Amino acid sequence: MNLFWHDWAGLVGVALVLVAFFLLQAHKLSGQGTPYQLMNLVGAFGILLSLIFGTFNLSAFLQELAWFLISVYGIVRGLRMRKASSAPLP
Repeated sequence: MNLFWHDWAGLVGVALVLVAFFLLQAHKLSGQGTPYQLMNLVGAFGILLSLIFGTFNLSAFLQELAWFLISVYGIVRGLRMRKASSAPLP
């Protein structure tokens, strides 16, 4: 089997998303935590790379793009919440 770099990016991406979901189900990660969100973000990015540079599939691309954007939202929201909770009271 001859795999290209984008195939490896996709395989690593799938592994990250699945491991993140498993760790969430095993209560080892919080769905609100940055590690979970980052694993999903990087995983979705790897899968997107494999779809863009490999065999394109529109439905898979749209799903992974949504997964990526939701992960960005989760990271930004988490950072804002941590910043707000650490701000001194007036």
